[in-house]
Amino acid sequence: MDKHRFTPILMALSAVIGIFLGWFFTLHFSGNRLSIINAGSNKFENMLHLIDNNYVDTIDVNSLVETALPNILAELDPHSRYIPANEAQQVEDDLRGSFSGIGVSFVMQKDTVNVMSVIKGGPSERFGVMPGDRIVRADTTYLVGMRQDSVMTFLKGPRDSKVKLEIVRKGHKQPLYITVTRGDIPTHTIDADYMITDTTGYIRVKSFGENTFTEFLMALARLSSQGMTNLIVDLRGNSGGYMEPAIKMVNEFLPANSLIVYTEGRMSPRQESRSNGRGQFQQLPLVVLVDEGSASASEIFAGAIQDNDRGTIIGRRSFGKGLVQQQMAFKDGSLVRLTIARYYTPAGRCIQKPYQKGHGEDYEMDLLTRYERGEFFSQDSIKQSGPEYHTKIGRVVYGGGGIMPDLFVPEDTTLITLYYKEAVYQGLTRQFAFDYTDSYRERLSQFATASQLERFLKAQNLVEKFANYAQERGLRRRNLQIEKSTPLLERMIFANIIYNMKSDSEYYEYINHQDLTVKQAVEVLAKGESRPIKPTQKQDK
Repeated sequence: MDKHRFTPILMALSAVIGIFLGWFFTLHFSGNRLSIINAGSNKFENMLHLIDNNYVDTIDVNSLVETALPNILAELDPHSRYIPANEAQQVEDDLRGSFSGIGVSFVMQKDTVNVMSVIKGGPSERFGVMPGDRIVRADTTYLVGMRQDSVMTFLKGPRDSKVKLEIVRKGHKQPLYITVTRGDIPTHTIDADYMITDTTGYIRVKSFGENTFTEFLMALARLSSQGMTNLIVDLRGNSGGYMEPAIKMVNEFLPANSLIVYTEGRMSPRQESRSNGRGQFQQLPLVVLVDEGSASASEIFAGAIQDNDRGTIIGRRSFGKGLVQQQMAFKDGSLVRLTIARYYTPAGRCIQKPYQKGHGEDYEMDLLTRYERGEFFSQDSIKQSGPEYHTKIGRVVYGGGGIMPDLFVPEDTTLITLYYKEAVYQGLTRQFAFDYTDSYRERLSQFATASQLERFLKAQNLVEKFANYAQERGLRRRNLQIEKSTPLLERMIFANIIYNMKSDSEYYEYINHQDLTVKQAVEVLAKGESRPIKPTQKQDK
């Protein structure tokens, strides 16, 4: 009986969705080719009324719709998705140039809001909030034990609105009460830009939002003023965002009328994006870094550079997202992102990896599958099943599964031990770094640069202190494994402390010292080998 208990509800669900989607698209997109012909809607309506009038239990129609919409879109493809109204604002803020809030970066540590940093010139700094503060209440709402995204809803708010914070601060026996007037907080999508050598600039782009192109131009200008004659653009872990900033960024490096990307779908005619020839860095030697976390707009950027033979792609095979979504809003503030086309690189390849409709779990497990078959560690393990295409100078590239780098750099597992894995996966390295920072914040703040801070940390025997800390929290001490993994443990702990105390750029500057992919990029640029050469007949064979 239990198995069939919800059959009437599922029938109601179909009715509700048919009516709801038909009403929405007709109302909002009449004349648009995305309009839905709602044939048979009378039957759906009748069934809805039948269930509403006769079903044994009361049915919450809105709840059914909210539950059903994600499942319906999941039957289409892995990237069409429904975003409920209570999540839509956060999703939008991640890509917008700014949002209104109190201006702090925080983490949830031991169920409590811990302020990591305070934005310079932002509302919290003006009203006296400090790094290391614990925010336990916002107005009348206790934040302890909340999820991080839920906390954000209480710290954000309309510009010029006020929020009263209850703060626990080290050295103060009683809580502090600070009223902060919210203001506009810029959202940065470029994590780091600095000179990695005397002549090579480095820019890390974490996502593609409204202001990414402007941020990118400003970073290029800063690096150019410091003598940049080569450039590394790091797109590792960048899952995408808006296409337009990526297209504009590529335009800076290509000669006139070079194809950057085109999109095409069943109801969407082919649309091409080409360079206008006004880019300021058309001759700048360029390397682009990608990995399995690079997707969508990142792959547009990397694919355009690769197919136009403009630079060298280094790293590991990218994610493989070649579907274009159009975002549309419902009246209640919720959103639907519907796949309307595929995008294609200049050579004509769609790099969308294979998927089966309605099997999102398999799709999500693809990266784990790649890892288990050794793709992260050996180029020979990579299966290129898509068709062959050719770049402008005739190099072979493949479609149907991400951007394959020109130079493969495997994940380095030399010093990894079971102890190290457990320490990282359990979050103990991060927790230790946070607690250490919190205990010695005043001392650590005396170091002006990350390199000065690093020299101090090296003298503190932190790996041994971490081993004791981890053992107290249930991670069994394994001395031989700790000794082998000491460089990795030290790097992880130092990096987290530097992140807690310094800027994102200084954090990446530190971790890039030992990054094999970055080292390979620097070497390629130093040798003047960033521009691909035309393959010979022998190479073709």
